[in-house]
Amino acid sequence: MQTHRKFPPLSVGHLAEVRQRAKILGTPLDALLREELGLDADAFLAELGQHYHYPTARLDGDIHITPDFDTLSLAECRRRGILIHRRPEDIQAYFANPADETLQVWAQAIFGLTLSWILVLESELEACFEHLEGDASALSGALSKEGRSETARISAVEEITLARLDETASPVVRLVNSTLYDALGAGASDIHLESVATGLVMKYRIDGVLSEAGRTSGIEFTEKVLSRIKVQAELDITERRIPQDGRFKVRMHDRDIDFRVSIMPSVFGEDAVIRILDKESLSDQLSGLTLGHLGFGSATIQIIRNLAREPYGMLLVTGPTGSGKTTSLYAALSEINDGRDKIITIEDPVEYQLPGVLQIPVNERKGLSFARGLRSILRHDPDKIMIGEIRDAETAQIAVQAALTGHLVFSTVHANNVFDVLGRFEHMQVDPYSLVSALNGIVAQRLVRVTCPHCAIDLPADNGETLATRRRGQGCTECRGTGYRGRKAIGECLLLDDELREMIATRTPIRHIKEAARARGTRLLRESAEELVRTGVTTLEEINRVTFAR
Repeated sequence: MQTHRKFPPLSVGHLAEVRQRAKILGTPLDALLREELGLDADAFLAELGQHYHYPTARLDGDIHITPDFDTLSLAECRRRGILIHRRPEDIQAYFANPADETLQVWAQAIFGLTLSWILVLESELEACFEHLEGDASALSGALSKEGRSETARISAVEEITLARLDETASPVVRLVNSTLYDALGAGASDIHLESVATGLVMKYRIDGVLSEAGRTSGIEFTEKVLSRIKVQAELDITERRIPQDGRFKVRMHDRDIDFRVSIMPSVFGEDAVIRILDKESLSDQLSGLTLGHLGFGSATIQIIRNLAREPYGMLLVTGPTGSGKTTSLYAALSEINDGRDKIITIEDPVEYQLPGVLQIPVNERKGLSFARGLRSILRHDPDKIMIGEIRDAETAQIAVQAALTGHLVFSTVHANNVFDVLGRFEHMQVDPYSLVSALNGIVAQRLVRVTCPHCAIDLPADNGETLATRRRGQGCTECRGTGYRGRKAIGECLLLDDELREMIATRTPIRHIKEAARARGTRLLRESAEELVRTGVTTLEEINRVTFAR
């Protein structure tokens, strides 16, 4: 009869200590534990399963597993130490670390069902991973020889199709994937998942406005949905008290789509906002993009084109988040990109790839900020530079100096109108004389929803109203009942001359600068918006949403 020491509780701390020793010795973890306890593999696994109340299995060739890599990639399985095997009657989870309580919570969030947990030896699980990776490498190599490696490469990116949505057994996974699929089809820019007292509310931001897409009941189900989102974004599913940010990628409609996730604690649990970054679709939409495609009036387009073709100086585009500032700069750069100038951009993130342009993504974690990247760009012999956003004093100072030293600088800045930009740079402690010397012009813009052409009707004229809606959408399937379909840009432009530069440099009150600009032809955003109402392009309610009524 085999004798051995008392079987100890394998706490996370104890396992970590033993795992470190096993790593140093180059010995499998379970082999080291078996040696400590004086047990062979079968006896050790039996006692381990009895101690933690799990059924056990040996992965030494007696059991044949077909892992579910569609839901969980091989790389993720190996990192987590788990293999998933789907059967008609249940889902089996093979694992080797019974002390890791978070593993079960994590897996439950993904599959939404009670898994059949089966305990195995870590050495055999690792050997199984090695075998599976060898098969994957062999397959990849065979496909490469046939010239099909790029299209048939094994990918860790989950694919979402209508067929897969029907086949998905887990209600949590089905809800999350259906929400992503529907939001993409609706043209949403963001998905909002809001925890309420009774469950979950799902909303889409379409054409800049939130609309409710559905509701679910049950607090426990809501928590599982949020956990599923966290798992996909590789966030901590046990942390619910602080904000978290992450990202993930799925494949839909034969293209990879990026999603940026923001998790925020709330009174009823947690809320999630998922930003959709469909770069391939955006590239298709912006192919051959020009300023004329954005909806600006002809006068505004000509002003922006003239500013974009200056030999040096600075062009700033301002407006709130989601007002199309970056798209306008992309359009301007596309028009002037004739291959004769070195154009470099630094962005957070790079939303659209411009042919023939060096584009640098900001990476704060690695120390690549706007300011640091901009310094490096200036040593790379650029002619024209685009800065995704000027948000701090250091970046503002470097951008102004770049414009003063012979570069043409494009950038965005957050402000409500062209005149508020001046205050933003003063707040960032930029010398006003340097600013006005560098600055060629400022464009402020908004995106206004356009009345749906499929359901719009003409309204009778109201002679008592100086400004009234002429056409209104009734709501149809084409516009998802909103009465609006698509958006167009409106803008106001401030062109600097010597007199305006002198007024700004001497800190003349803004009201006098505004009067002088109006006398030189500056048209305010509200005036451009009101013209769209008079011509029946949009409604009074819509322009009141995005501009101040005077």
